[in-house]
Amino acid sequence: MSQSPQIRKLTVKRFRGILSLTWLPAGGMNVILGGGDVGKTTLLEAIAMLLSPSNTVVISEADYWARDSAQEFVIEAVMTLPDPTGIGSQNTFAWPWAWNGQDAVAPSADGDGDLPTPSEPVYRVRVRGTTELELAWEVMQPNDEFHHFSTAVRRRIGLVRMSADERNDRDLRLVYGSALDRLLADNALRARIGKQVAGLNLHESLNDKGREAIESLDVRMSDAALPSELKLGLTTSQGLSIGALIGLMATKNGVALPLSSWGAGTRRMAALEIASSTDKEASVTLIDEIERGLEPYRLRKLINILANQHGQIFLTTHSPVAISCAEDAHLWYLDSLGSIGALPRDKIGPQQKRDPETFLARVAVIAEGPTEVGFLQYLLEKAFEGDPLDHGVRVCDGQGNGATLDLLETLSSSGLLFAGLADDEGTAPERWKKLKERLKGRLHQWPKGCTEDHVIGAVPEANLLELLKDTEGELDGYRLRTLADRLGLKDKTTEAIDAALKASGKTWRALIIAAATGSKDGAPANQEKAWKKHSQQWFKSTDGGKELAQKMVALGAWTDIQPQLLPLINAVRVAVGRQDLQRLDL
Repeated sequence: MSQSPQIRKLTVKRFRGILSLTWLPAGGMNVILGGGDVGKTTLLEAIAMLLSPSNTVVISEADYWARDSAQEFVIEAVMTLPDPTGIGSQNTFAWPWAWNGQDAVAPSADGDGDLPTPSEPVYRVRVRGTTELELAWEVMQPNDEFHHFSTAVRRRIGLVRMSADERNDRDLRLVYGSALDRLLADNALRARIGKQVAGLNLHESLNDKGREAIESLDVRMSDAALPSELKLGLTTSQGLSIGALIGLMATKNGVALPLSSWGAGTRRMAALEIASSTDKEASVTLIDEIERGLEPYRLRKLINILANQHGQIFLTTHSPVAISCAEDAHLWYLDSLGSIGALPRDKIGPQQKRDPETFLARVAVIAEGPTEVGFLQYLLEKAFEGDPLDHGVRVCDGQGNGATLDLLETLSSSGLLFAGLADDEGTAPERWKKLKERLKGRLHQWPKGCTEDHVIGAVPEANLLELLKDTEGELDGYRLRTLADRLGLKDKTTEAIDAALKASGKTWRALIIAAATGSKDGAPANQEKAWKKHSQQWFKSTDGGKELAQKMVALGAWTDIQPQLLPLINAVRVAVGRQDLQRLDL
């Protein structure tokens, strides 16, 4: 059995902005990504409400879907709850369910009619927001009966919660079930504090006018046969104990200050240190916007601390630093429709490390390689009349045809809004076909070839030699050398190359495309690698892709290319709320 509680399945219905959501989170660290106002914080608060270590949570109509409190909201989890949580020692015995990998199922009864202990026991727990605006915590039995899900068990689960806007963090104070409460592990401490506080003579702190007012009230109370001999003293109220006012102090510049008043990042780091110092590490940790108040180096440290904990962690972030250093985490994407999809580590790991902003963009455009990145960046800058990043559009390097296909398929299944530009290398045709059917205009795959094939192929014959010129308008000696080498020439002048082409029956266009793409066809023995590197002298870089796009326009090729790429450009524009373009004049 697992040594710490774990949520296997979470179901949220009609809670705040989530109409219905079902999620099977992983053990360890779960990083929830998604755009603004899609429900990431709501998801964390749903878990916090379900596992709240007290019954003092107050709800309102705003906690119900569409503010309709006439229908209950339900937050339910299938959880692994080991014996130390006390789940088996409640007033009513909680029978375990069996986990089948996807859900809790009732274990089969043995011959005597008793339910056996499953090999992987789990429990179904929930909290309901009733139509009377009250909360009801319950454990569901395999016979469909419901019993109370006690605060004692919820406290032992050991929830640590750090919200984005909470100032006085509960885990730094002596709140029931807080990290500090579990660290001290002194159940009688509150009683001793209350006794000492009750003995304080606060009445003596009153001024003369205040004492006279209390004495006058005491006479009136006595004459009315009500409790008398009144004096001031500290009391507790429903939902608030004196212990909750007790917190850690720390010295700064010789002055003792409440730790809860220090900076947001320091409070968060301190709360985790307290939680990890208890006999039992925090089982479930919730952190909203983990980057809040932390410099990049402290954020990396915090991620590493969390990665080494044994409990289950749920966090949200908008930080590329947090995403890139959460190498062992499970990434999830929550879309605006309330669906949450996995971003499998084996599929997105390299992209997560190399370009974490891929998963934070409003629209990520996956370009197959650096040429496509520079090429598409130039076109989108023209389409948006400025930097597409200002609209949340990021062009990302997919690192090759196969890696791009894997990444696009993974993003497609996750709910992330994205687009793509890729070559056709003749591999995995069925996978590409399915992907194009799913994405429609948001994916353009060049038919039979790559970007250089199609762009250079569209340049008018009279302008082909302009591709050999650098930004200064001079013939590029390195590019000439790649052409001469392919013809076996020492002389790299255009005249020598032209004569050799005519003698061999080859064309300038075919030779330029072969050199620009690094084709190895026809390479002499031991020259294959050298010929492949020829492409580096042409457009195989981000700057080279931008140059190719500029020359496409300047040399008259855009007229033929525009009908192919305009649907992709418009799909990206529409995805961020812009209108279609009838044409893109460059």
